[in-house]
Amino acid sequence: MTHRRDDRDADLLRLAVRLALRGHGLVEPNPMVGAIVLDASGRVVGLGHHRRIGGPHAEVEAIAAAGERTRGGTILVTLEPCNHQGRTGPCTEAILASGVARVIYGSSDPHPQAQGGAARLRKAGLDVQQRADVPEVRLLNRAFIHRLRSGRPWVVAKWAQTLDGKITVGAGDGRWISSLPSRRLVHRERGCCDVILTGIGTVLADDPLLNVRGVKARRHPMRVVVDPRLQIPLESQLVRTAREQPLLVACDAEVLERDEDLAEQLRAAGATVLGLASTGGELPLRELLERLAGEFGASRVLVEAGARMLGRLFRHGLVNEAWVFVAPRVAGRETGLAAVAGATEGGLGHSLTLSLESIRRRGGDLVLGYGVPASDASSGDNP
Repeated sequence: MTHRRDDRDADLLRLAVRLALRGHGLVEPNPMVGAIVLDASGRVVGLGHHRRIGGPHAEVEAIAAAGERTRGGTILVTLEPCNHQGRTGPCTEAILASGVARVIYGSSDPHPQAQGGAARLRKAGLDVQQRADVPEVRLLNRAFIHRLRSGRPWVVAKWAQTLDGKITVGAGDGRWISSLPSRRLVHRERGCCDVILTGIGTVLADDPLLNVRGVKARRHPMRVVVDPRLQIPLESQLVRTAREQPLLVACDAEVLERDEDLAEQLRAAGATVLGLASTGGELPLRELLERLAGEFGASRVLVEAGARMLGRLFRHGLVNEAWVFVAPRVAGRETGLAAVAGATEGGLGHSLTLSLESIRRRGGDLVLGYGVPASDASSGDNP
């Protein structure tokens, strides 16, 4: 189906997406949703978005803002109105009670309990249309949809690099590659995700905190360290702050049995220690992600790790999105490391092709947002 370039419904759905994004970091694992109410003459009379878990849904907020002006009007919403009783009542009932005559929604609700809202409203005689052709709407809740369908959280791989593709320049060079505005952007995203994932190599080399600094955190993510041999130092910043911000250390189950004393010291410091059956000394990353979603409610994971960890995640189809901060610098050294190692068998014929979705500027840096095609993100063995 094609639509006019001056498509007002699509423009209003884009506005609803911007409203929905105000809930990022506050509503997850629920979806972000935005809604707009028009009166019978087509004027915007109500705006709403889902603000936090357990709070009013976007439709309810927009209808309340519009008041009696909803009669005979239209409601546009980014996600199919829910049709079940959860923490709040069904949005379908609120829409029917409002007296609107027309409903336009973007994405279908994949949740087995909540879906069916469009059919319920059509049965009641409302004009209900889906607009699945607005790209911004499709992108809005892909993390929510992915988690429901795969049982894994949405994984964002993030790294900063120079123009010549280096993420490190030399041993002992602690200077930042990216600019301060770029680092602030990363901290804002940290404060909106559920998990920051890293590897033991990064912990041993950098002793990071992986917390949220310099910005207001909407949530304080769990720090997760992939540490097969249980090498994390008790004096590391992560362990010393485990009571202030959650820390999970994932290790080989056999190593955990042998080093139970160390595990107990980690637990005494406030950390959670998770044993997983490894293969060839490598932990099963797919299983780890599934457990983070199922046992810890994680819906979004930010990966801040070294080249080898990123390579494993890409190789096994576990990355959904990549943020690449490209600084206007040329390292000019042969000893620097590339961002991702071992993601494919090598050569352009086996390379992963990502889709460029966004380009932003922060300071002098370019921030490139890439999506991983579904065929790549769902392929691979079970690492």
